Amino acid sequence: MTDDSSGLSGRTAVVTGASRGIGFGIARRLIDEGANVVITARKEEPLREAVARLGDRAVGVAGKADDDEHRAEAIATAVRTFGPVDILVNNAGINPVAGPLADLDLGAARKTLDVNLLGALGWTQRAIKDGGMTRGAVVNICSVSGVTPSPGIAFYGVSKAALSHLTACLAVELAPGVRVNAVAPAVVKTRFAGALYEGREEAVAETYPLKRLGVPEDVAGAVAFLVSDAASWITGQTLVLDGGITLTGRVTG
Repeated sequence: MTDDSSGLSGRTAVVTGASRGIGFGIARRLIDEGANVVITARKEEPLREAVARLGDRAVGVAGKADDDEHRAEAIATAVRTFGPVDILVNNAGINPVAGPLADLDLGAARKTLDVNLLGALGWTQRAIKDGGMTRGAVVNICSVSGVTPSPGIAFYGVSKAALSHLTACLAVELAPGVRVNAVAPAVVKTRFAGALYEGREEAVAETYPLKRLGVPEDVAGAVAFLVSDAASWITGQTLVLDGGITLTGRVTG
């Protein structure tokens, strides 16, 4: 059911990396609260399937998040179809390598930064310059691995720590018209995070004070709040969504 009281009715949102998982959950929540949404993903077929599931207030544009031509096309599609961009959710991210930093392939590290950090900046630039975003909200999807060291996925965490700092910097520069915040989830049950819990979900969940892993709806609810008028005095913040795991001194995400 559409909930116009959220203040999202008729607003135009762009959600990157949204054919499945957290991005799809966010897009669905924004649509449920009244927004029109453009979603992006690399692969055309899963994107078409996602749009079909989301309904007639969703449009998909396929392409790579670190490709500026794709960013320009997606933002132009949003403006042409629904009007100026009010909401941008930078969810697209990659983690192509795992292991110790001493063995990290620097090419993979550069690619990680291109997508996770520079991609988010590029999307924000396009929304501001081409998307008519003079007022509204940006939310960047970070990770608890960017809040505290997470062995095995350390450089992914470095990219997300940088994204959190970029969030604060953009919040200062884009105020007062555009608010910029971030959320930092721990393990959320998606294909992307599967290696962190599959085959041992019960044991992993047991380490969390709330005794369960996250689901996309947990992240979607936080994002919907941060882009709403209820959060109109919040900017530059990274909200940790972790079931309490960082309180224990351990982290996975």
